[in-house]
Amino acid sequence: MPKSRVRTKAAYTPPPTRSPKKAVSPPWVAPLMVGLFLVGIIWLILFYVSNNAIPAPGLGNWNLLVGFGFIVAGFGVSTQWR
Repeated sequence: MPKSRVRTKAAYTPPPTRSPKKAVSPPWVAPLMVGLFLVGIIWLILFYVSNNAIPAPGLGNWNLLVGFGFIVAGFGVSTQWR
């Protein structure tokens, strides 16, 4: 019976390591995000505490939408934070 060929394994070479490039967000993203959150929360607190007298009296219950709009805008900006 013929003898099979001996296979020689090549030496293991690990894949080249890549230096991970960290995406850096612009410096204005975090302060803007926190600012929008705070403005929205303060808007809602003033609306409830003052019984619709302080933030924008002419808007009525639309003040809730404005306050939550600031908070949603803060979440929108938070998607850009790396």
